Amino acid sequence: MTDFGGALKKLSGNNKFKLAVIGVPFDEKSSYRRGAAFGPEAVRRISTGKCYNPDTELGVDLAEETVLVDLGDVDTSGDVLKTFAAVEEKVLEIINFGAIPIILGGDHSITYPVVKAMARKYRPLDLLHLDAHPDMYDELYGDRLSHACPMARILEEGLVQNLVQVGIRATTPEMRAMAEKYGVQTIEARNFPEKLSLEFKNPLFISVDLDVFDPAYAPGVSHHEPGGLTSRQVIDLVHNLKATIVGFDLVELNPQRDVSEMTAALAFKLLKEIAGKVVRP
Repeated sequence: MTDFGGALKKLSGNNKFKLAVIGVPFDEKSSYRRGAAFGPEAVRRISTGKCYNPDTELGVDLAEETVLVDLGDVDTSGDVLKTFAAVEEKVLEIINFGAIPIILGGDHSITYPVVKAMARKYRPLDLLHLDAHPDMYDELYGDRLSHACPMARILEEGLVQNLVQVGIRATTPEMRAMAEKYGVQTIEARNFPEKLSLEFKNPLFISVDLDVFDPAYAPGVSHHEPGGLTSRQVIDLVHNLKATIVGFDLVELNPQRDVSEMTAALAFKLLKEIAGKVVRP
């Protein structure tokens, strides 16, 4: 039973939902291991109310204080450009409805069309990016739409005013130069403060690549990068945010590498906690 801890409401014609989940089962832009296309299904499978409740750590009851629906998956059967266009239009449809999109990936390339949609509605827009990697290659193996490149595309198109990257621990001189060029604030994993409280003045989109976590907490990712953040550090970061969150994604879950569905469970935990901050900032 997939019901997001009992918080999920049935979609009906007069259902004025406030939070909408969509899946993007797409991993064609993965540079190493495939498998992230199975991420949305894995999060839905683990989220059963037989195991989890709809209450967040900060006391928000997602079943009573909001209306969460699942709009299914974006059609990714076409070519890459068609898939990206479909993602952008579906996200725009949700925000034009007045709801908050929750996007389950999929590899990290999908964040580019997602943020394109967000920027069509929200200007200026801020972006909080949690990841082991900056994802700011101009191109990787000749591919400018690789999952290693979405932040480069977002920055060069001016889609966000402020980009803050947290958990970085696998960068290059090229990406450091791009961060400096565009004024990106980088909080590397090795410098992660004991209590991090970030404040954003503009509407905020959050992009979480699950390899921001140390592999001990999230083995179900394609790129294991030791030395990462703990689940407690990231959850506390979410709890301490001072921002108006207008959407978020959870990407790079690779169930084929997961152990006992640990990473899928962590992704669902983050979904609940970020959704709770949307409901009660």
